[in-house]
This record gives sequence, structure tokens and C-alpha cells, in this order.
Amino acid sequence: MEVNIGKTVPISFKEVEEAYAVARQGGKAAGIDRESWADFEREKEKNLYVVWNRLASGTYFPQPVRLKMIPKPDGKQRKLGIPTIRDRIAQQVLKERMESRC
Repeated sequence: MEVNIGKTVPISFKEVEEAYAVARQGGKAAGIDRESWADFEREKEKNLYVVWNRLASGTYFPQPVRLKMIPKPDGKQRKLGIPTIRDRIAQQVLKERMESRC
């Protein structure tokens, strides 16, 4: 699936698969959509295809992050934003592309 005919951004499906493998190693908490890794993996190829298609066509838009308040040792709290699984994968694709150019 390396062909990007008709796509505006030359992102390969392989890049998305590699980004998935890295993102899968990270956080386990579900984002605002409440989709777990197990949910995502039930139709992994289809879900990765959707992420790739939207990234490559320039139509990917991230969802809002889920807000979680984390207590600090001083009694205050800090905000933690939890992205969706799809957004984690998309962010990893972009991270890899940016790092390879810098």
C-alpha cells in the first residue's frame, strides 16, 4: 500500500503502521471518544487505513483531548490532556517526519 496516487501529502501506509507500533507502547488511557486499544485493534487495519487516508489527503482533524486533573504534592492539581488513540498515531507520524528533517 505504498502508492499515494491522488493524495496531497506523501504519507505512506507503512509510516502509519510504524507510528501505531510506537504509540501502542505509550499511555493506556482512552481519549474523549473512550476508545480503548482493544477496541481499536478489533478492526486495526481499517482504523489505520482511515488515519492514513485522512493524513495523506489533508483532511485529518484531531479531536479534543480528554481532561484529567492530577493531584500535585502541594495539594494543588494540574491538568493532563489525554488524546484519542487515532490522534496519538497521527502525532507520532508527524513527529517522525519532523525529526527526520531537523
